[in-house]
Amino acid sequence: MIEQEQVLDALRAVYDPEIPINIVDLGLIYGVDITAEGDVTVRMTMTAPQCPMSSYLLQQAEQGVRTVAGVRNVKMDLVFDPPWEPSMIKEDALKSAGIVTDTSADPAGGDCSTEK
Repeated sequence: MIEQEQVLDALRAVYDPEIPINIVDLGLIYGVDITAEGDVTVRMTMTAPQCPMSSYLLQQAEQGVRTVAGVRNVKMDLVFDPPWEPSMIKEDALKSAGIVTDTSADPAGGDCSTEK
């Protein structure tokens, strides 16, 4: 049986094209469902509904999931509820990317973020 952590590890190899944070740590993955048969559904969002990188990120994420042994089918569900916000980025990712050094700072930016 495929484990959720295997899928998340594969998704961690997919990075936002404009900031050095993977899509898991960026907070874009809302959920992963795996059937016993190896079908994987990933609920994913973008930093903004009008994000021009949506197709690219979805394609990269799907390809990443397909690298996991035992995966039969992959379905990517693009969702916008709840809306993504910068507070969803993991603190460790912000620190390692050099975006913040003080955890009380409010992160801004990203591939499509409208918040500054």
